[in-house]
Amino acid sequence: MAKGEEYVKYMAEQFVAYIETPREERKQTRTSAKARREPWLTRWFGWGPVSIMLWWRGRTERHR
Repeated sequence: MAKGEEYVKYMAEQFVAYIETPREERKQTRTSAKARREPWLTRWFGWGPVSIMLWWRGRTERHR
């Protein structure tokens, strides 16, 4: 039962900290976190599909 109480206490502290931060600061934090995250293609499939995509783009541009 103590773990449940600790979890509730932790969640309450996180919620209060979230509410106390200004809206603009929360928005800036969210924007910077999105900018740091790598693209979905590499996150899901690694660098293989990205390298194929780059190769294919280079191939089609050379044929024009």
